[in-house]
Amino acid sequence: QVLLVEAGGGSVESGGSLILSCTASGYTYDYICMGWFRQAPGKEREGIALIDSDGTTTYADSVKGRFTISQGNAKNTVYLQMNSLNPEDTAMYYCAADISDSWWLFLQQGAVPRFRGQGTQVTVSS
Repeated sequence: QVLLVEAGGGSVESGGSLILSCTASGYTYDYICMGWFRQAPGKEREGIALIDSDGTTTYADSVKGRFTISQGNAKNTVYLQMNSLNPEDTAMYYCAADISDSWWLFLQQGAVPRFRGQGTQVTVSS
């Protein structure tokens, strides 16, 4: 079991920035692979950022160059720095994690990550 708690989010004007954080607890694995996905009303879930055990990052094309995922020193916290936000970024943002990056791969096929947070709303106004 992995418990994930997100923080951050909110409302911002187009061009603004926000930072999200996610802290994981309750697990016994040596390492978990963490990241973020989002879902806007009427749209499919979209994986947006992943950070692997060696610090390798992966981004969706839609956020590349604008969003940055990073990890805290304790490795159980990840941050998502979101810059140059636009209305198309409006969505519920979820933190996800698992013992490998397989959740990211399955997400691309429409599966819901088994370990995910409650979500935090990001709203970008034009």
